[in-house]
Amino acid sequence: MSIAAAIGDTIEDEPKPPPPSTNKGRKFTAYLLMLPGMLWLAIFFVIPLVALFMTSLQTPVPGGEVGQFQQTFSFSNYAETLTDDTYYIPLIRSFIYSGIATILALLIGYPLAYAIAFKGGKYRNLLLVMVIAPFFVSFILRTIAWRQILADEGPVVAVLRVIGVVGETGGIYPSAFAVIMGLTYNFLPFMTLPIYASLERVDPKLIEASGDLYAKPMTGFFKVTFPLSLPGVVAGTLLTFIPAAGDYVNAALLGRPSNTMIGNRIEYTFLSVNDYPTAAVLSFILMATILIMVLIYIRRVGTEDLV
Repeated sequence: MSIAAAIGDTIEDEPKPPPPSTNKGRKFTAYLLMLPGMLWLAIFFVIPLVALFMTSLQTPVPGGEVGQFQQTFSFSNYAETLTDDTYYIPLIRSFIYSGIATILALLIGYPLAYAIAFKGGKYRNLLLVMVIAPFFVSFILRTIAWRQILADEGPVVAVLRVIGVVGETGGIYPSAFAVIMGLTYNFLPFMTLPIYASLERVDPKLIEASGDLYAKPMTGFFKVTFPLSLPGVVAGTLLTFIPAAGDYVNAALLGRPSNTMIGNRIEYTFLSVNDYPTAAVLSFILMATILIMVLIYIRRVGTEDLV
């Protein structure tokens, strides 16, 4: 066979690109499918976010009544709010409480997810239902229940008094401890389920291979199981930390005025003081801070599924 014939046969065997009209039709269909979601985000996310930002730049009307503001594009509102300890202390407290609650949820949720994924057997579905069962009850009702559990006459304080942690006249409600316990309990499923989803995808043969290579169970866990479940850990910590940082129900029902979180301050500023610009500023500061912390956290962890 000649070289020209061989080249001709090769060219004929190469797949031909689809007609241009077909590609355009597929792109149009893709954009059409995206349209409902984009409209939903624009109406219920982008527009309210822009309105909130514009509200944060308003100032009170001179001589006007309480709750009357005018648009002056006053960016100094952010500086004034950040330097006021009435606002930045609850912000810092919120991140401390939510950070501790996230760590506790991880320490509780990871062994729970591990047990369900690898030891659940035929009871796996039942155990998963038990994890999400609290969602069938109102968030507020669950938090109020913790007031009874942590009350001075409750079982927790009784046990702590027996072991000498709490005195006869002491208690743990209301307190920062109660707020953190409430946050940990209410957001524990958000930690457990993503970790379970990652552990369920782990191939048991990889764990067996680590044992065949004379790795101890603890070494195999930290070298094989935990790295493979890291995407679930990252997702779980984010799903726990972000809503916990903005929560205000637990601090309102389980804490003292000294345990106020930024969510409580925003709610009070919006609904009681009617200082809408300051409340909008606090909301944007909270969102921006969480966004920065999340980006740093994801880059530090460096999971391929999330970066």
